[in-house]
Amino acid sequence: MRPKLRKVLTVKKIFLFVVVVMAALFIWRLYLLIFKKSDDFRQRQAAVAVEIRPVEIGTIRDVGQFSGSLIPKSQFNIAPKVSGKLKKLFVDIGDTIYNGQVIAQLDDEEYQQQVVQAEADLKMARANLEDVQNSLELARKELERAETLYKKGILSDAQFDATRAQFNAQQSRYKVASAQVANREAALETAKVRLSYTKIVASWEKGSKIRYVGERFVDEGALLSVNTPIISVIEIQPIIAIIYVTDKEYFRIKPGQPVKVNSSAFPGQTFTGQVARVAPLLRETSRQARVEIEIDNEEGLLKPGMFVNAEIEFARHEQARIVPFSSLVSRGGSQGIFLADLKEKKAYFHPVKAGIIEGDRAEIVEPDGLSGYVVTLGQHLLQDGMSILLPEDRPQVGDQPRKPGGKPGVKPGFKPGTKPGTTESERKKGE
Repeated sequence: MRPKLRKVLTVKKIFLFVVVVMAALFIWRLYLLIFKKSDDFRQRQAAVAVEIRPVEIGTIRDVGQFSGSLIPKSQFNIAPKVSGKLKKLFVDIGDTIYNGQVIAQLDDEEYQQQVVQAEADLKMARANLEDVQNSLELARKELERAETLYKKGILSDAQFDATRAQFNAQQSRYKVASAQVANREAALETAKVRLSYTKIVASWEKGSKIRYVGERFVDEGALLSVNTPIISVIEIQPIIAIIYVTDKEYFRIKPGQPVKVNSSAFPGQTFTGQVARVAPLLRETSRQARVEIEIDNEEGLLKPGMFVNAEIEFARHEQARIVPFSSLVSRGGSQGIFLADLKEKKAYFHPVKAGIIEGDRAEIVEPDGLSGYVVTLGQHLLQDGMSILLPEDRPQVGDQPRKPGGKPGVKPGFKPGTKPGTTESERKKGE
């Protein structure tokens, strides 16, 4: 009985051992399958989808962009030098005026009367001078006779002294009369000048001969006092743009630098000018300096008060190596770019030194001779030597694997009605 029981136990042990071995083999195969799929998944995950662009060779500029507003090159108000009623205004807002043009007329009746009065006073002074001159001539002749008689001893000392005193008095009267005539002449000239001031003239020393009426402050019939503004006169050829710059750009701006100006009022049109003046100080409140730009405005399109954008070119580099600014990244404290190896489908980090930045373009100064393709999208996910997935390598959503000459997912030469994997000879036997 015992040998039989031992035999049964031995068979059970062998069976159990076989089951354990088979289970172990199954688990091992399953592990290998799962590990392989996981490894393939990790490999697919390691490839970063990127976009690339070639390194370009071209021209790049160091440009400063500024905004500001326009003001007239010169502006002044015209006001009367004498008071009076504004009888006539010959110009209005927007009119063209010329140097020396009469722009207004005051009521001049009172000033004409003052001229008439001054002329009458002058005539009286001249008549008085003529009378005094005749009296002086008589006194001179009396003095000459007195001197002759005095030398002969006929005339006493007292009589001679009286005659000489009378002559001196006539001389004094003559001087007073002459001064009165000069005074009346000056009064007449003053009256004439005041009369001329009733014609208000626009005049200036230098600049454009043609200017424009910017504002009108009074109307005809207004009673004006001295220095009451009538109109403002502006010069807009050339016109001035005012911009303010910080200390970063201040020392790069010099008088005479060319400037390109554009306005939203004239899309696509560029006006040319140059830096005219740079203020010698920065405002303490804003830490900015005033810069005046003189702009050619021959057609008169630009007007004072308009908002403009100014572009000043500080430097220009020809035959520069240029990459998109977005391709610059930082790795380990160094600035650089990722260059794509199209054969290995990998990206390698290269430290670079950037130069001029113009918009979305950056100049690469070092290393010299840089070429190839730079990563412009996805570079922030990359590390040196990582695999990349280019746009043409990416599978499209919904696409099935396609082989040359066949349908998606079907081997070439497969006919409907046959099992997948059937060879051509087996298919013929079946037929």
